[in-house]
Amino acid sequence: MTTTPPAPAPRPQIFEPAELGPLTLRNRIVKAATFEGVMPRGAVSDELVEFHRAVAAGGAALTTVAYCAVSESGRVHRDTLVLNEASLPGLTRLTEAVHAEGALAAAQIGHAGLVANTLSNKQPTLAPSTRISAPAMGLVRGATTTQLASVTADFERSARVAVEAGFDAIEVHLGHNYLLSSFMSPNLNKRRDGYGGSVAARARFPREMIERVRAAVGDRVAVTAKFNMTDGVPKGLWLDESLQIAKLLESDGHLDALQLTGGSSLLNGMYFFRGEVPMAEFVASQPKLVGLGLKVYGPHLFPTYPFEEAFFLPLARQFREILSMPLILLGGVNRVDTIENALDEGFEFVAMARAILREPDLVNRMRGDRAAEGRCIHCNKCMPTIYTGTRCVVRETVTNLPSPSVAAG
Repeated sequence: MTTTPPAPAPRPQIFEPAELGPLTLRNRIVKAATFEGVMPRGAVSDELVEFHRAVAAGGAALTTVAYCAVSESGRVHRDTLVLNEASLPGLTRLTEAVHAEGALAAAQIGHAGLVANTLSNKQPTLAPSTRISAPAMGLVRGATTTQLASVTADFERSARVAVEAGFDAIEVHLGHNYLLSSFMSPNLNKRRDGYGGSVAARARFPREMIERVRAAVGDRVAVTAKFNMTDGVPKGLWLDESLQIAKLLESDGHLDALQLTGGSSLLNGMYFFRGEVPMAEFVASQPKLVGLGLKVYGPHLFPTYPFEEAFFLPLARQFREILSMPLILLGGVNRVDTIENALDEGFEFVAMARAILREPDLVNRMRGDRAAEGRCIHCNKCMPTIYTGTRCVVRETVTNLPSPSVAAG
């Protein structure tokens, strides 16, 4: 007797609703966190609200506000938003604007750790172990357990504030060698207590943080994590350990999805971008002394990697193979066929950053069969604009071109 094999599962459709924890997203495209650069002294500005309203109006299912520090010492610099009670009115206005366009909003929360500019913040920062940090412009001391307990309380408070402000999801920043990511990294975490040494010990603090965030918000919102698959630096976190940590996070059961990333804002700032390095623009955007330092050390901090479509997919496949939890593919997603292939390979969502920065309405254009791919050319000249308002300078130039009649005159 022959048996009929089961019919293959239908392909997930890009533009049909999809579940993320307690949420129903209107499609499978997430706007990834990209620092908006319009938070003077940490204020929620009209420009920040409009940034995310435009993304929502453009069709993305979920737009992510980045970067929301859990404390003043955890800011990247002084113009970073702190997710506390003082920011509630502005953030509530932001989430209401996003919801009015039919999308959902996520708050990326974290502590900058070794990436914090202590001169700008006028406050010391923390690290797993004592070391020199270029962004901090000096020595950063390894955190005591008392300080870690304080950070934990900050994460809990910020998570509760995010829910009160109307956010639908919280993304815990476990990437790019910010504080939680640096605890997982073997070249940054040299501790000899229960938070250092083995893979499980180095993962302990991030796991505790996610558990406390989930306990603070319950099942009212989705909780995800932006997770480093690799630091992209010698002796840093690599797949042999990050796969183990991902399995631990899955077994804990507190996350609704992992967004897979890589690289180090501390030591390798191009690993999670790829493409051209706009060094001249970086130098011009900085104070003179910092700019001179960038001329010397910039090539080491920003090495060149050629851009490839879906450049993190080869690494991300390793996680899809061993995990059953939802995964969000990030990194060079620009085309409809890339999204379709990712869904076919078992990724539940894709995250887009520069492509949507170039075209906030790209998702709507893709859904309406008016675009098969985005117009981003991966020049990365958007990167230095984080100090004056993150934007695509190509789009800005095209928008401001004179009319043909004027040009001809």
